[in-house]
Formats: sequence, C-alpha cells, structure tokens
Amino acid sequence: MSKTLLQPVGQKRLTNVAVVRLKKHGNRFEIACYKNKVLSWRSGVEKDVDEVLQSHTVYSNVSKGVLAKSKDLISAFGTDDPEKVCMEILEKGELQVAGKERDSQLSSQFKDIATIVMQKTINPETKYPYTISMIERLMHEIHFAVDPHSSSKKQALDVIHELQKHYPIKRAPMRLRLTIPVHHSTSISDKLKDWNVGVISREEAGSHLSILCEIEPHFFRDCDALVRNYQGRLEIVATNIHVEGNTFVDHFDDHEDELSSLSEKMQKQTISSETENPKGERKVNNPAKSGSLEGETKQNKCSTCNAVMGDPKEYREHFKSEWHKHNLRRKTKQLPPLTAEECMSDVALHDSKADLKEYSF
Repeated sequence: MSKTLLQPVGQKRLTNVAVVRLKKHGNRFEIACYKNKVLSWRSGVEKDVDEVLQSHTVYSNVSKGVLAKSKDLISAFGTDDPEKVCMEILEKGELQVAGKERDSQLSSQFKDIATIVMQKTINPETKYPYTISMIERLMHEIHFAVDPHSSSKKQALDVIHELQKHYPIKRAPMRLRLTIPVHHSTSISDKLKDWNVGVISREEAGSHLSILCEIEPHFFRDCDALVRNYQGRLEIVATNIHVEGNTFVDHFDDHEDELSSLSEKMQKQTISSETENPKGERKVNNPAKSGSLEGETKQNKCSTCNAVMGDPKEYREHFKSEWHKHNLRRKTKQLPPLTAEECMSDVALHDSKADLKEYSF
C-alpha cells in the first residue's frame, strides 16, 4: 500500500510552490520549496534552509501529496533521513518553474546577453557601439534562442560570431599597458605590428619600457604569454574601447537606418533563395509597409548635423561622410554642429595648422 499524505477531498495543497525534482535510480524525488528562494539559496544569498523548504519531507509527487518510500530513499541516497535527502535534492535537483516564470527568466537573460554583446562590439566603420535596441532586433533576426543552462557570457560570444556573418560588427578592442625590459623592445614591437596593434604611447622609465596599446581580444592570451616570457607585466586598462575610450551609446541612434538597410538586403536574399511551390510559382513575402502613401517622399533627418535628406541612399551615405564624422566629434565635446561648408573650412584650417606645425622649429 502506497504511503500518501492525507488531504481533504477536493482540496489540492502544495500547488502554489516551487518544486525541485531529482531523478535517481529510476525513481523521482521532489521537495516543496518557497518561490524565489531556491536560486537565492544556490547563489549563497539565503543561508537559512527553513526559509527555503516548505516542509522537510521528500515526495515522489508534490502536487498529489505522494510521499517517497523509505526503501527508495535508502536505495538512491543511502539513507532515509529526510534532512540529508532534502539538502542533496536542493543542491543537485532541477527547479520546476511555471510557464510565465520561465518566460520571464528567458526574457531577462535575453536582455543580459544583448547588453554584453553591445558592450563587447562596435561598428567597424564608425568605431561606435550599436544601441541595445538594435542588438536585440538583430538577435531576433538571426532567430537566436536563449539556452537557460548556459552562461550569458558564453552565449553572447556565440551571438557575436553569428552576427559577424551577416552584419558589419566586430569585437571592441582592449586597451592594455605592457611593461617590459628595454632590451626586448624590438622583439615585442615586431610582434605588435604582426598583430596590427594600435600603439597609443611609449614611455621609458629606467630599464623598463611601458607601452599603452589597443589590441584585438583574440590576441590577448598570446600577448599575455609573450609579456610573461619577457619577464614583463601586463595590465588591462579597459576591456572594451568605443571611440577613444567613450562608452556612451545615447548619441548613436542615427546609425539604426544603416543597419535597417542591411536587414532588408538579408531578407531579400532569403526570399530569392526560397524554393518554388508544387504549382511552379515562386513564393514571395509581401514587402514591409512603409506607412506612407505612394508618391510621398519620406524625410530623413540627421539629428547630429541637423540635415534633412529625402533619398534613403543619400541618407545612409551621409553617415559615412567626413561632415557627419566631424560633427560627431564636436557633439562629444558639447559643441554645436556645423554646416557642410563650415565643416570643409574647419577641416582645411586644421590641416593648414598641422602643416605649419611640421615646419616650425
């Protein structure tokens, strides 16, 4: 006769709980816990087990109130002490969560992954990071699905690798300070050139040379091993560099249109590669609705330069122009934007000053 927990007829108890389940030796064992407490216990935030377990009882089915048999506990755990068994299930068991709670966890982890991707990447043309909304949209476009059993950082690196196949995106460089003996300066300089490392400054202090540089992240391990081999020291100044050290992303929403055009190209390639249906007709999706009537020209405005352009191609090309890049640099210095003519005059004046400086003694 099975051992069950007596409950009133028609009343279900132990339903609004978090269940931790562990399968062992062909049997299923469950414990009833308070919601939102299991993860706190496993992360070390919660120390009192009584705040985690609703009862120190081992079940074979919590929702039905069926208790686990003593012989099954001894066979699986080597003891029928419910305290010890509960602790092992709490540590090694799988947390059963409801659908809405699972969706909430996946949504939260999706945003965490997108944030890591944003912090670790840049646009290779502008050196600016993409906005978080753009990263999330691109993750949806490549049909990325969150794996709740894998770390967010590992999944973020996989997302970056996948995005690089379709979009202009690359890892943001790291800024390092290398301190090595002076007599090894020639050897390490040659190696840094091979890695295409951008050297910011070189300073000699006594018998040691200090090099401040920016390096691609995939060369970090090799660089660290090289510096150790030369009896030097490596210091990480910044893990991700965005536009001369700035990590602000509030000013870069203008580049979303450039990325939108790339998404449209990708969709067109997908449509052109679709197979024909049995009737021999090609299957084509309906084009996206632009929200404007035919014959009307959509006015695109660059908030950085205060310029309005009607042609989408001209609007996208504008972000690659020296005019836009010059105003972006002024914007980071809290300076007002210049017109195209003023920008050309400003750049010409700067070049002439640079020429005079080269010939001055």
